[in-house]
Amino acid sequence: MEKISLCSPPILSSLFFVWLFPPGKRIIINTDVRAIPQGSTQEALMRTIHISPAAVSHTLPLFASLIVLACAPLANASGPNNVPESAPVPFLSSFGLAQEGYPQTVSVSAPNKLDLSVTPEMLGDLMMIHQRYLAAIEAYQRAPHDSAVVWNKMGIAYQHLYALDFAKLQYEKALQLNPTYPEALNNLGTVYYGQQNYHKAEVYYEKALRLKPDCASFYSNLGTAYFADHNYKRGMQAYRKAFSLDPQVFISDPLERVAEMGPIEEQITLNYSLARLYAQAGMVDPAIHYLRMAYIDGFNDNKKLMQDPGFAVLRKSSQFRLFLTEEHIAAPDATEQSSLGRGKSPLR
Repeated sequence: MEKISLCSPPILSSLFFVWLFPPGKRIIINTDVRAIPQGSTQEALMRTIHISPAAVSHTLPLFASLIVLACAPLANASGPNNVPESAPVPFLSSFGLAQEGYPQTVSVSAPNKLDLSVTPEMLGDLMMIHQRYLAAIEAYQRAPHDSAVVWNKMGIAYQHLYALDFAKLQYEKALQLNPTYPEALNNLGTVYYGQQNYHKAEVYYEKALRLKPDCASFYSNLGTAYFADHNYKRGMQAYRKAFSLDPQVFISDPLERVAEMGPIEEQITLNYSLARLYAQAGMVDPAIHYLRMAYIDGFNDNKKLMQDPGFAVLRKSSQFRLFLTEEHIAAPDATEQSSLGRGKSPLR
């Protein structure tokens, strides 16, 4: 699996795991996304206080009405005490007006000021979250041009659009500004991976790891490149290292992935290896998931599955038996299982 990355400023950082290229090869892209305080700008603009109209009695005394009429001029002269100094201004952008008009509100305890400042970078981050990559690129282009982080984010947006050449230019610009930016090095590696230049991808992943040796996603990407290069032994070593740093590294939100088609044999080997890795760790659900993916891709060596010692514990689980039923795989009987456990072929 491969992943693309970004480092984040001290405010808040989060990873965008982006799986690019063949569906079976996975690349993770890490980016910085700064949280917008107290919800989005539109949410802040739309906050209103609704007051239900009070029931008015038909027998309201006349003197109460006179009191209200007498006090009205004073209220108009002094004005409400808690009205903000200025009304919030909707932000304009190339993506359209954030809000068409102001909602009618009743101020009860509104704050004196409402901070609605949204930088181009923050707007770009919001567009990325909503998968509006062209809009994100346009927003990032209006951000300061001396920020390596912004160039890196722009590269990720291009990579989501499969514009690898454009993505490569953005990552290279980020590295010109900050040559020791591990996330940009990793992301540049994913571009070479997408271009099937696996050896060069490995070089950039290794450079990123020298700067950030405890990053699970970098090891995951390195392992995927090794698998693509048919170096399965080193690929599994990198996967195990990634797994030891973060057991969830191979399990990320599908919305954060982009899939790339690769050789079907490679996908089968990759998914089977991941299933084995999770099975050995006792994580049944991910193990079954990757086994199912291997079978979907065309794996059909049932004998290997039943004899592989890496799946010994998994084979005893109810989930595995259900998997056999779903895939129409004949489960071995007790005598057969005993023979397989000793590594011998069952007698016929």
